[in-house]
Amino acid sequence: MKLKLDSNGAVVLQDGAPVYVKEDGTEIAFDGAKAFAKIGQLTGENTAYRKRFEDAESKLKGFEGIADPAKALEALQLVANLDAKKLVDAGEIEKVKAEIGKAFQVQLDEAKGNASKLEQQLYAEMIGGSFARSKFVGEKMAIPPDLVQAYFGKAFSIEEGRVVAKDANGNKLYSAASPGDLAGFDEALEMLVSQYPGKDHILKGTGASGAGSQGSANGGGAPKGNFGGSKADRVAAIKQLTSNA
Repeated sequence: MKLKLDSNGAVVLQDGAPVYVKEDGTEIAFDGAKAFAKIGQLTGENTAYRKRFEDAESKLKGFEGIADPAKALEALQLVANLDAKKLVDAGEIEKVKAEIGKAFQVQLDEAKGNASKLEQQLYAEMIGGSFARSKFVGEKMAIPPDLVQAYFGKAFSIEEGRVVAKDANGNKLYSAASPGDLAGFDEALEMLVSQYPGKDHILKGTGASGAGSQGSANGGGAPKGNFGGSKADRVAAIKQLTSNA
């Protein structure tokens, strides 16, 4: 580019700015003050961009070795959640565990309570019912079924869905009539009664002195005690027999 000159050799001005002629013949007015101001502006912007670039480059060095930016962002979000306490902190976790433990304990206690009730009902039906329906008790015992159960019931338990009897040493009672098999209820009860020291007081016709006699070894016709009173009186009567045996 070169300055445009008039016929007198003076520089041609346009709005106070010298006019330049470009290589292709076009003319432009050059405002020096405006140009220097723009250069200063661009220099400042360039300095700012360079500073931002250097800061970004410095920050990126902390992520060297991260191959998956998506996972890195996910990890950063997790940290942000932790910082914002959107996740449960360690102290709260313990509280949550405690609350869950309490709720589970309540359910466990309820389940145990229900199981205990069912066990009691099963015991009452299978073992209590066996005493109540026992032919041996009805025909041979001089005391009612509930009193027989009060003393001998502890020898019976329920195992694998059936009634099992054990002696005083915890050994299962086996059948004499069917060797190898566990004794049935009546057979087992008869075994237990036969080993009871006070059996003469609770069996019908024990120690009879004549045909058809109900006399016992202590000379009485029937077991001594209030066996016709309340259940409490009858339980006391069998305990008295036990202590006198």
